[in-house]
Amino acid sequence: MSNSIHAEVVVLGAGPGGYAAAFLAADLGKKVVLIDKDTSLGGVCLNRGCIPSKALLHLARVKSESSEVQSFGLTFQEPEWDLEAVKEWKNKRVVGRLTKGIAALAKARKVQVVTGSGVFSSTTSIDVAQADGSTQVTFEQAIIAVGSHPTKIPGFPEDARILDSTTALDLDGIPEKLLIIGGGYIGLEMGTIYAAMGSEITVVEFMPNLLPGADPDVVKPLEQRLKKTFKTILTGTRVLGIDPHDDHLAVNIEGSHGGETLRVDKVLVAVGRKPNTYGNGFETIDLDINERGFIKVNDKRQTSIANIYAIGDITGDPMLAHKATFEGKVAAEVICGEPAAFDVSAIPAVIFTDPEIAWAGLTETQAKEQGIEYDKGVFPWSASGRALALGRTEGFSKALFDKESGKLIGMSIVGTNAGDLIAEAVLAIEMGADAEDIALIIHPHPSLSESVGNAAEIVTGSITDLFSPKK
Repeated sequence: MSNSIHAEVVVLGAGPGGYAAAFLAADLGKKVVLIDKDTSLGGVCLNRGCIPSKALLHLARVKSESSEVQSFGLTFQEPEWDLEAVKEWKNKRVVGRLTKGIAALAKARKVQVVTGSGVFSSTTSIDVAQADGSTQVTFEQAIIAVGSHPTKIPGFPEDARILDSTTALDLDGIPEKLLIIGGGYIGLEMGTIYAAMGSEITVVEFMPNLLPGADPDVVKPLEQRLKKTFKTILTGTRVLGIDPHDDHLAVNIEGSHGGETLRVDKVLVAVGRKPNTYGNGFETIDLDINERGFIKVNDKRQTSIANIYAIGDITGDPMLAHKATFEGKVAAEVICGEPAAFDVSAIPAVIFTDPEIAWAGLTETQAKEQGIEYDKGVFPWSASGRALALGRTEGFSKALFDKESGKLIGMSIVGTNAGDLIAEAVLAIEMGADAEDIALIIHPHPSLSESVGNAAEIVTGSITDLFSPKK
């Protein structure tokens, strides 16, 4: 080894969970080394995922709104896309600013960053292959935060026109016809972006419904809107194969409607993500990994090896950045002797389409499957003054309360800014709030957040913005 470094805590992977763990451990007095293969910190989420996709979704929404407000009496010239300017803004002013900020935070905390591919060589050392040599990092405690990668479909040809979520965000030209395989959140978000840029979108989903994890009634307003912006949505359909041609891709599909061949310019494969289990030396240290490739951890985020912890996508579903960040802080606190554990009642999920979909706690489908009796309050946004003013009344807020305890056990919201509104539900679930607790909160008027209180008022019988006959 050309170099050798010793750390009290080493973090392998500088995504949202990794850098949060490294920074908190440093704040708590540990000497920390942060290893990542990329020169830009922030992982997939910041560099090639959550952040750039949400930036582009914002532009897609602005474009959509510019045409919709014409019915309100406000007319804009048809927006034009300057693709190079968009990429410059996304890469430098959004992603670049955030990555520089993280690098500055690492420097301020005296966290030593080592750039290269880290592989465990023992339970107390990681070998880092670098462009100009190698470095061995020895440690007392380690946190694994190596994340996940897009799932590939076996048998598909190697072709630059077959995209995954990472290459799709590069915006290397806008295809006239884009086929998206997968009707989950990645496929629908990317479809929304490319549709706004002018692509003709076809979605093929193997399951009978879009967004299988969400309640069907919550998905319906989104699906109705997407049917107006996408060319075709085919559920219960599978892709049999892709045949590349010089000027197009021939995609063979089969569903309840029978079989057919679609001619498209590009294909986006968005069928989920897999943990980065291999290539990090986990087999060398005999780490306990389950059949799906996830590292097994306890509530302290501790693996089968006492001095090694794991967080984020590599430890299992849900693969969400905010879950990874929370886990990273738990691991750092445990290592530093704090009384911490991963003990949460609700992890919010958000689909940043238009309209947005968000839920926390149990969905109604899950409550029924588990035989949990509940009271339900659904407030339609057609009765919301704020939603009417925005011209977006297709949404609603749905709250589920346990019939025995009265506590909020789940909330689902579909509509503009649902991802921001769901935070109140997460807090309410964690605090053990019941319908009266939420109904008695004075929500600002006129606001979309009122719909959360209104949903609770339906259950308490105090709703005045709707007529609810006495039971």
